[in-house]
Amino acid sequence: MGKYAHPDRRPAVVTGASSGIGAATALALSASGYPVALGARRTDKCEEVATAIRDDGGEASVHALDVTDDESVTAFAKAVASDLGDIEIVISNAGAVAPGTVHEVETDRFAREIDLNLVGAQRLVRAFVPGMVERRRGDFVFVSSDVAVRARPFMSSYAAGKWGLEGMANAVQMELEGTGVRASIVRPGPTWSEMGTDWDVDQAAFVLNQWVRFGLARHPHFLKPAALADAITTVVRAPRGVHLNLIEVSPEAPVEDR
Repeated sequence: MGKYAHPDRRPAVVTGASSGIGAATALALSASGYPVALGARRTDKCEEVATAIRDDGGEASVHALDVTDDESVTAFAKAVASDLGDIEIVISNAGAVAPGTVHEVETDRFAREIDLNLVGAQRLVRAFVPGMVERRRGDFVFVSSDVAVRARPFMSSYAAGKWGLEGMANAVQMELEGTGVRASIVRPGPTWSEMGTDWDVDQAAFVLNQWVRFGLARHPHFLKPAALADAITTVVRAPRGVHLNLIEVSPEAPVEDR
């Protein structure tokens, strides 16, 4: 391996890998030749994805992960390194969104959501980035949301958490400059996933109507998780010396008849 080349083997961690963008990303990375460690609280769902990877000839490891728990993150980092070797890539994707009005939602719930969507990412940085810095290479990808630049209302802490996430990610990018470690942001627009599927139907309709009211839902198209998986794979496959620091992926509006 040349000094500035990627190693032949680049084990990758994907958090929030039990469904949606995380599951699609694990499949896409494996299809591109990366050994993949899947982490989430729902390990049964992760095992289903891992089985599909192994059936296709890939290498996959599954361990329980709760990014809101320091000990869980530490144990997960140790376990996946034992399974796959030094982790070269981390996709920080764990998160959740629930409806709520900022002035009405309970503060404890607001704080729990911030812990999951923002502080959890910092726990992963702390667990994996020091080793990357020591090896002078690695990729850490923060999966954000377009609410970080175009806040949507009635989503409790979600906009605040993603704004904070991108602020932290931008600081991390500067702190890692010159280390050989790349921190990148992938910013999805509206995407079909399990996030939001557990909402009350009437609540979901109200929230969507409010997005329309404020011009935040100009058309009904949503992205498929595979589109984000492809973008994430593109980021980590970039040759050393190339830093795709931010990719925003939005659903295309339907083609109008003329």
